[in-house]
Amino acid sequence: MKFVCMGFIEESKWESLSEQECTRMMEECFAYDDELRRGGHFLGGEALQSARNAVTLRIKNDSVDVTDGPYAETKEMLGGILLLEARDLNHAIALMSNHPGVKMGPFEIRPADEQTNELIAACTQKFKKSEP
Repeated sequence: MKFVCMGFIEESKWESLSEQECTRMMEECFAYDDELRRGGHFLGGEALQSARNAVTLRIKNDSVDVTDGPYAETKEMLGGILLLEARDLNHAIALMSNHPGVKMGPFEIRPADEQTNELIAACTQKFKKSEP
């Protein structure tokens, strides 16, 4: 099963770390990601820039309204995603429980929607075939 693991962080906590502490944390995370790769569990991931660089879109009065930043009532912002292959949710929890990123903030682990993702993949393939 595929899982999307979303890592949240309080930006002020990250910004309070020294350059050495940031480097050490990133190296620990990369090393654990390599462990996940060796086990065939790491499918990909993306780090995100600061939430200060985000925008949120929503329909308002029948047009798209753009708001600076994420719309959230929390200090914790989404810092990145990791795509994980695991047998089941308990296995995903066990794998991510050892990730050093958990020290910086919570991770939400959510199963990927395989049926919808298959439809998206089919649409992508259809689009690629129809390109000139």
